[in-house]
Amino acid sequence: MFYLTGEYNHQMDTKNRIRIPNKLKGEERGLYFSKGTNNCLFVYYEAEFKALIQKLEENIKMSDSDGQMALRVFAKSFTWVEGDAQGRMILPSKLKEYAKIDKDIVICGAGSHVEIWAKEVHDKYFAEEDDNFDDLFKKLGI
Repeated sequence: MFYLTGEYNHQMDTKNRIRIPNKLKGEERGLYFSKGTNNCLFVYYEAEFKALIQKLEENIKMSDSDGQMALRVFAKSFTWVEGDAQGRMILPSKLKEYAKIDKDIVICGAGSHVEIWAKEVHDKYFAEEDDNFDDLFKKLGI
């Protein structure tokens, strides 16, 4: 397993194509894109995607109607996106709308997955990260 880190500013082109930065890029030609929290998008490589789905299915009982609803909503938001010969990927329009992406994006490594943010949403969400770093760090429990 490898861990994805870092933050990269990019732009989506007029054909809704994006490029995952080389430092976050694996060998795979395609990735799993889904809705993420706080209006970002989650992007998973195949091995992590399979591990995530397996973990969710193991932890959510069939009789847990709220858990099943959450799993269904999350799982149906996933889309397999294959890259072209230049490594560009077309961002699905439903996900683009959900994440409020127009042109400017921020692509972040988030440990087991990549996150894609509209720049404006990203900047607002992380506006006070430096001021709150110590308090946030404590929440990591390390």
